[in-house]
Amino acid sequence: MSDYNTWRHFADSYGLLTMMVLFLVLCAWLFRPGAKHRNDEAAHSILKDHDDGE
Repeated sequence: MSDYNTWRHFADSYGLLTMMVLFLVLCAWLFRPGAKHRNDEAAHSILKDHDDGE
C-alpha cells in the first residue's frame, strides 16, 4: 500500500471523525450555560462607544 493510499484512508475515516468531534465540542463550548455573559458582551461590543451625533 502506498503512502498516498494510507493517508487517504486515514483522512476518509479518522480525519473526518476527528473534525466532526472537534466541531461538536466547539459548538457545545459556545452554548454552555457559563458563557452567556461573555457571548452577550461580544454581541453588543460593536454598539459600545457609538456616537449618534454625527
